[in-house]
Amino acid sequence: MASFEQLGIQPVAISADTPEEASAMVSKAGLTFPVLSDRNAEAVRHYDLLAPKAGLEGRDISAAAEFLIDSSGTVRWRKMSEAGAAQFLAAAKLLP
Repeated sequence: MASFEQLGIQPVAISADTPEEASAMVSKAGLTFPVLSDRNAEAVRHYDLLAPKAGLEGRDISAAAEFLIDSSGTVRWRKMSEAGAAQFLAAAKLLP
């Protein structure tokens, strides 16, 4: 987290879970960054990440993806599978 903060990056996760489920996940995983609830999958659909009925009880969920979005809202980097923090940080260091 310190490396991201040094680059001025604020990690944020978006979950298709309810706010209560997202909060429980944050507590269980010990996350120190915000996790936003996108229960209606609006952001998930915007980034074309919807995995229909792939969640528990046939719920729509998001496919795994990571993005670097600049302050103007432009996507500067994306990885459409699970990448480790080291890959994400390396891409962040290349941003202008």
